[in-house]
Amino acid sequence: MAEEAFGHVPVLLNEVLELLNIREDGIYVDGTVGGAGHASEIAKRLSTGRLIGLDKDPDAVKAASGRLAPYPGAQVVQADFADIPEVLDRLGIDCVDGILLDLGVSSHQFDDAARGFSYHADAPLDMRMSQSGMTAAELVNGYSGAELAKILYDYGEERFTPRIVNAILKAREQKPIETTAELAEIVSGAYPAAARRGENGHPARKTFQAIRIAVNGELDCLEKALDGAFDRLAPGGRFAIITFHSLEDRMVKQHFADYARGCICPPEFPVCVCGRVPRGKLITKKPVEAGESEQEENRRSRSAKLRVIEKL
Repeated sequence: MAEEAFGHVPVLLNEVLELLNIREDGIYVDGTVGGAGHASEIAKRLSTGRLIGLDKDPDAVKAASGRLAPYPGAQVVQADFADIPEVLDRLGIDCVDGILLDLGVSSHQFDDAARGFSYHADAPLDMRMSQSGMTAAELVNGYSGAELAKILYDYGEERFTPRIVNAILKAREQKPIETTAELAEIVSGAYPAAARRGENGHPARKTFQAIRIAVNGELDCLEKALDGAFDRLAPGGRFAIITFHSLEDRMVKQHFADYARGCICPPEFPVCVCGRVPRGKLITKKPVEAGESEQEENRRSRSAKLRVIEKL
């Protein structure tokens, strides 16, 4: 795949570069390197430092490798960001000075209709970021009604889950659901007419999000990455995460708050007996969001939230 086809407009770029507090001799990890939008700007600021870019999408690895080729301190590894500790072990790196995760689906993955992420185009129902493993079609056609309902409730927060699941079960009795257009039509048809008119965006938006999260194990990977990656930060190192929906942001907020929490003894105790000390310091008390001009130029930035913590 041509490198230039994997476009990436980095969200909250200036904020990320400032809050990561980049040193020219530091070691940094971009766990979701994508088209190297953030990574190339980090690499530009290094002299003797190193940048390790990770992505599980082979298209992204190829594109990012090409874009980062001019920077001798940068390298790209095909791996999930949940495996940051294992990748660092293989590279002989004990700790790093900064880690960035830009979660969700890249612009390229959405825009390439053949990848099956979008309900705006007709394509095989795929949605795999790694291009391996179970497809969305296999999930939609193979999971039980109860399993599908749990996915739509938990990952899509979809209020019309029972109607949508019933419509999916009924449709797949006739024939397997094989394309994005078929699924989008089934979901739209299951929506009450009044809700369809008042829906903010396409009625299939939440269903597609939920199935994509399930296919790629996104929240499980984030849970694993939060603990594993934070442990590999050097003292003073910073962990920056950009989220795009409430489920991710809630998880990041809770983990960061836990790292920054000290004593958990009941308030009536005269002295601390738990011995717990904060492991991190919140750099962003509230999430950083894109300004008006960025939101106008890049629609993807409208739902972006950036949180940063520093390891003590």
